[in-house]
Amino acid sequence: MPFSSARFPRPSLLALALSATLPALAQQAADPALERVVVTATRGTKAIDKIPGAVSVITAQEIETQTLVAEDLSQVLSVLAPSYAPSRQKLTSFGESMRGRTALLLFDGVPQSNPLRNGAREGYFADPSLIERIEVISGASAAQGLGATGGIINFISRTPREAGTRQRVELKYGTQGHSDDALWKAGYTLEHKSGFDALLHVGATLRGVGVDGDGRRLGLEAVQGDTQDSRAGDVFLKLGRDFGPQRLQLSVNRFRVAGEGDWKPVAGNRATALPTSAAPGTPPGRPPRNDVRTVSLDWSHGELAGGQAHAQVYKQDFSALYGATAATTFQDTSIAPQGRLFDQSEVVADKAGVKLSWVRPDLFVDGLELTTGLDWLKDTSQQRLALTGRTWVPPLKFTSTAPFAQLEYEVGAFTVRGGARRESAKLAVDGYQTLAFYKSTAVQGGERSFSQWVKSLGAVWRLGGGWSTFVSYNEGFGVPDVGLVLRAVNKAGQSVDKLIALEPVVTDNRELGLAWRGRQGSFSASVYDSRSALGSQIRVDAATGIGSVLRVPVRVKGFEFSGEARPLADWTLSASYAHTRGKTAAQPDTPLDVELGARSQGPDKLVLAAAWQFAPKGNVRLQATRLASRDINVGRVVGTSKLEEHFGGYTLADLAATYGTAWGEFGLGVENLFDRQYIGYYAQSNPAGTNDDLFAGRGRTLTVSWRRSF
Repeated sequence: MPFSSARFPRPSLLALALSATLPALAQQAADPALERVVVTATRGTKAIDKIPGAVSVITAQEIETQTLVAEDLSQVLSVLAPSYAPSRQKLTSFGESMRGRTALLLFDGVPQSNPLRNGAREGYFADPSLIERIEVISGASAAQGLGATGGIINFISRTPREAGTRQRVELKYGTQGHSDDALWKAGYTLEHKSGFDALLHVGATLRGVGVDGDGRRLGLEAVQGDTQDSRAGDVFLKLGRDFGPQRLQLSVNRFRVAGEGDWKPVAGNRATALPTSAAPGTPPGRPPRNDVRTVSLDWSHGELAGGQAHAQVYKQDFSALYGATAATTFQDTSIAPQGRLFDQSEVVADKAGVKLSWVRPDLFVDGLELTTGLDWLKDTSQQRLALTGRTWVPPLKFTSTAPFAQLEYEVGAFTVRGGARRESAKLAVDGYQTLAFYKSTAVQGGERSFSQWVKSLGAVWRLGGGWSTFVSYNEGFGVPDVGLVLRAVNKAGQSVDKLIALEPVVTDNRELGLAWRGRQGSFSASVYDSRSALGSQIRVDAATGIGSVLRVPVRVKGFEFSGEARPLADWTLSASYAHTRGKTAAQPDTPLDVELGARSQGPDKLVLAAAWQFAPKGNVRLQATRLASRDINVGRVVGTSKLEEHFGGYTLADLAATYGTAWGEFGLGVENLFDRQYIGYYAQSNPAGTNDDLFAGRGRTLTVSWRRSF
């Protein structure tokens, strides 16, 4: 089975700190010998060779190139972050893991992930044209608090950089040469910088329904959500002003993506490998949608008590509506005859938080730096049934307070860093009653409190000649999918404060890396070992398709490599490789002999790319991605869950080119260059898969764009 969209990772083996806060602006600094990337997602701006850990920095140019191939941030990550699993090419992100675990998604430092009730919809929160840079911190981390057991992905919005007023208009059109398959996109951006700076962006996108490599309509994910047959819109405003060493900045974003409801799914056939398809028609209920509103106020002071202070206050409201279905779980004979009741769920998560940090260099002695601060989060998440007004998951009221401190000492070629963070969290849930499927069980409300130290320790040794090596130990803090646990209670006499499944997940990541940077190229490599004694695994009942959470140990080992070479001034050759092997246990207190499935872990991935700058304003890039075959847990069944998975690997190639003229910049992108037919990684591997979710990937897709600034 051939192909998933091609990808190119360029993670320099970089960095991680214990702490991070607001969406600091990442910059690049020129060294007399070579250019160094400076990472600011870690609460203190640092050159990459001074921070222990692994971080990928994805630039605006790389984002623009990849979104010319596919207008999808998850595919950008699949290409440019080696440890990120293959994109689903859907609105849902189930299976898009990182290093076998969950990544915490941020937008300008504001959490987008919903760990209390993970509906796998958090990846669509902003127009990709807004993103100036993506910082990917690989491995468990406490840098941003709750949820980063697999890493942190911080999407940083654009900021005006040139004095005066500038406008940008963008138009994009994509097609596969079939009716009703087109992508249309238009965007307008206004930037101003003088005594204050302002950025306004308005964008809209329309998507049709594409075809696979055989010309068959792509399957429509009518319940979990699809980007096909949809429209999206974004309005973003950022205002900032400098007051001497201080800066105040306000950001407001409103993003919405919703299905049009003009197509309905057509079942495939797993026995004959016939992919799921789609046909014109009206599905029941309202079309799936995401509605996200984010507001943040940022303040910084560059000279406060000899250090740099940062503060952020934010509010995020998230709503995800899923498609209507007559699922067994939703049936209630007091409302409608068995099998006749259609309903659709909606996950609602409202967050408010404060992030404070202060970095004091040369504390007492030269080279000693203190980073300290406090994070506070309030998250209220719930899941309800929109058509009948029933409660599926009651409001989960979560609050967290986390002070942290870190010391770093630099002497000569060595940097040593260590820190600790104290996570103190409380979850409160009122009494509620489960759905009829779960015997309408009354569950007594209660509270659970979590207090957990999370620590980090690392060192970097700059060997000279562009070489450096690091060793690090970092812990991350998370919780299992609380909503998934509470909605499935079916035994009387249960109370929230006695459900042990709500214990926190603490993951530690041990890592060793080596990197080199020179005029003719760079490379980085690292090996890691990630462990959680009380992990969280979702097992799906083979008969009902219903998932439940099992608390068992998890261990993931892996190797990552990325590098680029510049043999000629106008040529760049790139390569990356990620090898991930995760294991868990069938039941508590049993050996770790179950391999992690597609829901948690991606396959081994190799990405190769060649870029040629054929003119001062002309570039072309060819890239290919190889996903390795995978056959795991053959014959394994645990309870009612089948664990056996099979994946036939495939290779994809993409092409992107841009050329600048006096009339603007023109772009051309070709996804799936050789029009290969393939079934996606998750669709193939999912042991609970049905004829309704055997999704093929997109066939050859041509995209043209025009962008002009004036």
